Amino acid sequence: MAEFRMPSLGADMEQGKVVEWLVKPGDYVHRGDVIAEVDTEKTVMEVETFDEGVVAEFLVELGDVVPVGTPLAVITATPADGAHVGPRADAAPRAPEAPSPAAASSAPAPPSPRSPTGTGAPAAPTVSVTPPVRRLAHDLGVDLNRLHGSGAHGAITRADVEAAAAPKTASAPPPGSVSAIEAEAGARARSSPRARRLAERLGVDLTRVRGTGPGGAVTSLDVERAGSEIAESSAPAPPAPSRQTAPLAPSMQTEPPAPFMQTEPMQTKPPATPQGERARRAAGMRRAVGALMARSKREIPHYYLSTTIDLSAASEWMQRQNAGRAIAERLVPAALLLSATAKAAKDVPDMNGFFLDGAFQPSAAVHLGVAVALRGGGLIAPAIHDADQLTADALMERLRDLVSRARAGRLQRGEMADPTITVTNLGDLGVETIFGVIYPPQVALVGFGRVLDRPVAQNGLIGVRPSVVATLSADHRASDGLAGGRLLARIDELLQKPEEL
Repeated sequence: MAEFRMPSLGADMEQGKVVEWLVKPGDYVHRGDVIAEVDTEKTVMEVETFDEGVVAEFLVELGDVVPVGTPLAVITATPADGAHVGPRADAAPRAPEAPSPAAASSAPAPPSPRSPTGTGAPAAPTVSVTPPVRRLAHDLGVDLNRLHGSGAHGAITRADVEAAAAPKTASAPPPGSVSAIEAEAGARARSSPRARRLAERLGVDLTRVRGTGPGGAVTSLDVERAGSEIAESSAPAPPAPSRQTAPLAPSMQTEPPAPFMQTEPMQTKPPATPQGERARRAAGMRRAVGALMARSKREIPHYYLSTTIDLSAASEWMQRQNAGRAIAERLVPAALLLSATAKAAKDVPDMNGFFLDGAFQPSAAVHLGVAVALRGGGLIAPAIHDADQLTADALMERLRDLVSRARAGRLQRGEMADPTITVTNLGDLGVETIFGVIYPPQVALVGFGRVLDRPVAQNGLIGVRPSVVATLSADHRASDGLAGGRLLARIDELLQKPEEL
């Protein structure tokens, strides 16, 4: 038996909460399967299991905030092992049925569908489906209990879920029938559980929201937009000017007027709004980032270096590469800068790794952390794994995917927990030079500013060439200026030969 615990998804994470289970008790999971979504102070991330077996039970409720390391679920080797797990507190006890004499003398009952060995308590039959397919069903709003699997032994496949999510027109029930109305409402309200909970909190009718997700599913962003429109449309109108009315004549008053009574204003809890939710998350993220950066500056003896890199060769090569490509497939300068940094970190190992337990621990792999600005505010730095082994094109594709999933809250545990060196690029915002703060327990951070045409003197002549200021923030406990200078020089050298990136 193994316990699935609240993971640490970064050096600054102390607690988190499960916002979505992508499996249910009785599901068989393999090592690496994504089984839950965890909300940290920064973002929502997908969390995979390191164990293989059957999900026996959940130990926390959705929405409970628990410290890192808290057991969240129990995973057993076989369904039979689940019988040894104590019953949940909220489970109602069932009275045993007295066996009849005929039953006592009959042959043993066949094994339970959930218990291949024939031991353990029988369980209700469940749908055979893997966590990735269950996740797709969550996103498309498909009820798995209504599907008949076409896979091996009746397992539900990805194609079954996609087919169920596709609109049915040919076999639609007669208009006006109950089944037709339910089908129409279900199609309009197809949504993920997170979107449904958000809609309930914001008072949004999902049947009136136009979905932009896969198969027309309503996403959380769709609900937020609808919630904003409701909040704007329901804003109180300015009070109309009161009209003066003549007092009643004394003969019409049947009793003396009662004195004016002052009452306490009714205290009502303001409804949650998308703006309020974003503000709450942004405030929490700012607290988490601030605490981590304060720790970094307090504990890490930073030193800083900078250099200006000529990008003429890189710019010309990139223009030739992009000439025959579609816009969505074109390279951007950031891809070359990231690729050069990753390969340079491999060549200068003093910059790539972690400072833990009072000593520097170099990393054999280069997991390049990339600073990503979130739409709702805040900054995270998930990792592109093995970035030194990727070409510029492959790294560009991974970068697009990483940014998209980071802003959609679809990051995985490893992408937040194991960056070995981080790159930040604020050139798009017009920043020319940036000296960042190291993200512990890493020992280095590379910054790139804006690519600008600058005057350059070469061979006695003055010319104008595109260039960028590259900076390094490094930990003096793990390296010194010599190693830091080698890293920046290696980045410069690699950018002069972009065809090798």
